[in-house]
Amino acid sequence: MNKSHNRSPSLDMRKVLSILKTLIAFDTTSRHSNLALIQWVEDYLSSHGIESHRVSNADGSKANLYATIGPAVAGGVILSGHSDVVPIDGQNWSSDPWTLTQRTVNGEERLFGRGTSDMKGFIALALAAVPLFTSCSKPVHLAFSYDEEVGCTGAPAMIAQLAETLPQPKLAIVGEPSSMQVINGHKGIAVYELVVTGHEAHSSLTHLGISANHIAVELMAQLLALSDDLAAHPPASSGFNPPHATLTIGQVHGGTAANILAGEARVTFDLRTPPGLDANAILEPFRRQCDAIRARISARFPECRVQLTEIANAPPMGPLAGQDNEAFVRALSGNNEPSGVVPYATEGGQFQAAGFPTLICGPGSIEQAHQPDEWIALEQIQRGAVFMVRLAEALR
Repeated sequence: MNKSHNRSPSLDMRKVLSILKTLIAFDTTSRHSNLALIQWVEDYLSSHGIESHRVSNADGSKANLYATIGPAVAGGVILSGHSDVVPIDGQNWSSDPWTLTQRTVNGEERLFGRGTSDMKGFIALALAAVPLFTSCSKPVHLAFSYDEEVGCTGAPAMIAQLAETLPQPKLAIVGEPSSMQVINGHKGIAVYELVVTGHEAHSSLTHLGISANHIAVELMAQLLALSDDLAAHPPASSGFNPPHATLTIGQVHGGTAANILAGEARVTFDLRTPPGLDANAILEPFRRQCDAIRARISARFPECRVQLTEIANAPPMGPLAGQDNEAFVRALSGNNEPSGVVPYATEGGQFQAAGFPTLICGPGSIEQAHQPDEWIALEQIQRGAVFMVRLAEALR
């Protein structure tokens, strides 16, 4: 670390909280556009002389944003965060979800608002630290994505550009809420939609139709059997809790009335896999069952079908080879606990798959994420500020 500076840099907490307040005010629920937030970040970076680059979705309604602060040389660090948040629908909030609100709870200062923990707190810290990063001899690359919350579908196009254009970074740090603990592994997530098309008829005349609901139930039973089998055969020493791959059915929709054989049924499910397991390989026997049932029902009514579609597939993230980067991030975070793993998915696996050494470390707890009255402890933001200052010092 360069000791030639007489004065250590610092991060103004008022600035951090002001940026966080601005970010929280943007309703970036995944079903909405995130462009207003992206435009604000672009303007903020431009005010510091930083050029940024958008990577938009197909219709231009959403965008990733990346920027390099400092020289275009190898050995920098990527700071990655997603701009989207989960819905507030049906949740009972004590304050406006889109207004950053500070309250004292059990003697602890907490900041409430959708995205405070997951994960606009980290983004606010990275942006507040931009002036510190401009004097570094190694670059900091900011990478902000969209649609992480719906299967990590937005980041891959941006990550591909980063892999193509950036001098090789030392490390990518994904700032998902980890209570500033270093995380070196997570499960992958694959999301699928199963659509069954039946043949409607009066429910008293079952011989004249096929209920899509009945077929869907038959197939869901196969999924539940597969789920049980995964639980019964966990990988050795996976380190995860639960240790095995998990399959859960999240949504079921079908039929129009009790007295009509359902014309269509839709089922969505996810499959979360530890490193070393491939979701599509696990589902291959189920695909064959879908094909067999499709052949059976279409023989009676040609329009009947079973269609299984992959909606998203984010890979797992595994431990890095060697310990240097983990020690580096532990020194930044001040958390000397052993590196851990988490059962949820992040964009970390996508960065790793693109060739970037990747770790997770960010302020806040996943236990506060996605909840009504989502919050982050002010102490976690303060620890995140120290993290950014130490990063700037380490890259001098």
